[in-house]
Amino acid sequence: MDDKLADRLRILSDAAKYDASCASSGAPKRAAGPGGLGSTSNGICHAYTPDGRCVSLLKILLTNWCMFDCAYCINRRSSNVERARFMVDEVVALTIAFYKRNYIEGLFLSSGIVRSPDHTMEQLVLVARKLREQEGFAGYIHLKTIPEASPWLIEQAGLFADRLSINLELPSSESLQRLAPEKKAASITGAMGQMHERIEEAREEGATFSPAGQSTQIIVGADATDDAALLRTSATLYRNYGLRRVYYSAFSPIPAASTVLPLKPPPLQRENRLYQADWLLRFYGFTAEEVASGGEDGMLALDVDPKSAWALKNRDRFPVDVNKADRELLLRVPGLGTRSVERILAARRHTTLRLADVARLARSVKRLLPFLVTADYRPGRAADRANLRSAVADVPTPQPEQGSLF
Repeated sequence: MDDKLADRLRILSDAAKYDASCASSGAPKRAAGPGGLGSTSNGICHAYTPDGRCVSLLKILLTNWCMFDCAYCINRRSSNVERARFMVDEVVALTIAFYKRNYIEGLFLSSGIVRSPDHTMEQLVLVARKLREQEGFAGYIHLKTIPEASPWLIEQAGLFADRLSINLELPSSESLQRLAPEKKAASITGAMGQMHERIEEAREEGATFSPAGQSTQIIVGADATDDAALLRTSATLYRNYGLRRVYYSAFSPIPAASTVLPLKPPPLQRENRLYQADWLLRFYGFTAEEVASGGEDGMLALDVDPKSAWALKNRDRFPVDVNKADRELLLRVPGLGTRSVERILAARRHTTLRLADVARLARSVKRLLPFLVTADYRPGRAADRANLRSAVADVPTPQPEQGSLF
């Protein structure tokens, strides 16, 4: 790689680091034709699949030039950041070269908007098309789509990419209008709706169109939106547009920032709690209102995870009998994940569970003790809330991409 190309790779990989939505979860293996590639430093990021595998992606922007002037974006039009641009064939060549060296398993490609949304979208689609049709690349491709681009171009993107995503950016249309007036919330959700319909049609027809679905990213802490409103927005996106993931990215102050932005970033723990809360929405049957009710004033508690916070606020629901409680209630027990619950349900069909049995089936029995009844165990007089809260506070949890958090 020559020095000029390496320098552009440095610039455009660094510019892409603010986009969190690069996980490759949910992408099926593509069938590679004869001589096909990719069926399994700078610019390389690591993402996690649902089964915990770590995969490597080349994560870059096509260019960090942009005609928009979003206040929160380091690549905004008025920024004095160092600029660079790749040609389509350069991205194709880099992807193939990195794959052949076993550096990557796929490509995450986004871009600033140059000339027009349609022109930028055409360039992104052309990269994916050349990789698939000319290079026989069967690896993972995630394209960040441009909501203002024509529906036909977004349709083309879905034919070549495993996943498409459009960043919602901010949780409310009012915040978007204030911080990114050139972007329209209706355009973003309209494009999401178009992709959702096409993905569903393809599944019904047995065709291939963005088989890993679509995702989005929301910036946390750039405006005054509380966690309850953020989670309501996420719940709406999952319900109306069938998103595979909503990613939460804590706002990070940028050089020469607009005066409308906060001076400090939000606590990083807030981002982590939102991911945990999101997990509850998608896999544990919680509503946004239930999750948010565990905190105060619309904000999630930072000292305990959202499921434990809900349990502490609803002590009348506990303890539950592990031998009698239904699946929905077991899923609300702090310390029980989806896999543990399924193991418990399967085991109790054949035997009456004792505490030692639950200890073998669950990840950590210590957290369960105040919330469960077994054949040989019942918690004593309930501890006062302060002591119980201290007992469940700050329990280390894995990142959401690696599996269930609870």
